[in-house]
Amino acid sequence: MRLRVTVNLPRFGRILVLAGAGCVGVMLTPAVLGQNDVQAQGAPAKGESKQSTQVPEWPKAAGGKMAFEVASIRPTPSGKFTPPNFGLGNDDSYGDVHGVFSAKFPVSVYILFAYKIRPSPEEWQAILSKLPKWVDTELFTIQARAAGDPTKDQMRLMMQSLLADRFKLAVHFETRVVPVLALTLGKAGKTGPRLRPHAEGPSCNVLGSVPPRNGSSASVLPVFPVTCDVQAMFIMPDHQFLYGSRDTTMQLLATSLSPIGNLGLPVVDQTGLTGRFDYTLLFTPDSNVPPGSDGNTPLDTGGTTFLEALKEQLGLKLTRTKAPVSVLVVDHIELPSEN
Repeated sequence: MRLRVTVNLPRFGRILVLAGAGCVGVMLTPAVLGQNDVQAQGAPAKGESKQSTQVPEWPKAAGGKMAFEVASIRPTPSGKFTPPNFGLGNDDSYGDVHGVFSAKFPVSVYILFAYKIRPSPEEWQAILSKLPKWVDTELFTIQARAAGDPTKDQMRLMMQSLLADRFKLAVHFETRVVPVLALTLGKAGKTGPRLRPHAEGPSCNVLGSVPPRNGSSASVLPVFPVTCDVQAMFIMPDHQFLYGSRDTTMQLLATSLSPIGNLGLPVVDQTGLTGRFDYTLLFTPDSNVPPGSDGNTPLDTGGTTFLEALKEQLGLKLTRTKAPVSVLVVDHIELPSEN
């Protein structure tokens, strides 16, 4: 499922706040990967489609099984989008929610949040194809409260318990060797001009900004987006896209690239870069993307493509290969019990 959320900011134009699958997916047409942009590597031997069953490490670090103090789930008719009280993506954006959870989404979104995953659109459709249609079409409002002031990962653990209790959800993870795009450095030990360690830039106490409504793509602001821990996309007046994040990891950057660039395959981080980073990426989307905010002005198709921007601005490249990835497998799910 892809949801497009536009936050209207006075004076600033349009900004898309990307909080992972279930909060925002940018609707772009598929990109064509040229041979000069994405290289090919050899396929693995036969029998490597599935390797093992594994369990992610973060639940143990967050404290293990937990539950909300109180929670209600009710089917909700579709209508005006109501944003959750915090971002449900796999990033660290959270805020001062003090144990309160409030959202209206299909149960598919709650699953993505609970298990801290951001599959590529193709991966997610493969998962959904084996589930009842209502999982991704019927909306449910969930209102819940936890004791104390839990972390975002602890709220995920509580959502796991709630889904298991009310939706009888049972899942497991498998490690499978599948086609992927490996994200690596274009030049060993060197990043691009718009990818730098967070410690070398402004701290998270410094608020960033977005270009003015009449700004141009040539004047990309040095501090973008406004706050840390979110992935945000700004549609420039000339309809180029400015995408970026502050104080993030390379793993989160990698998982965001497939839906942003419509790459058709999951992206795995093989850069070898550790720590936290700031980055901005300015590119022209495919010419088949609908017009900009005024509904009439055509897109500028002569700008930097997504893959060119990745190489020139971030110093990164994508290589076709096969690699082990963790795949969520849903064993059982049913409509929720009454409150």
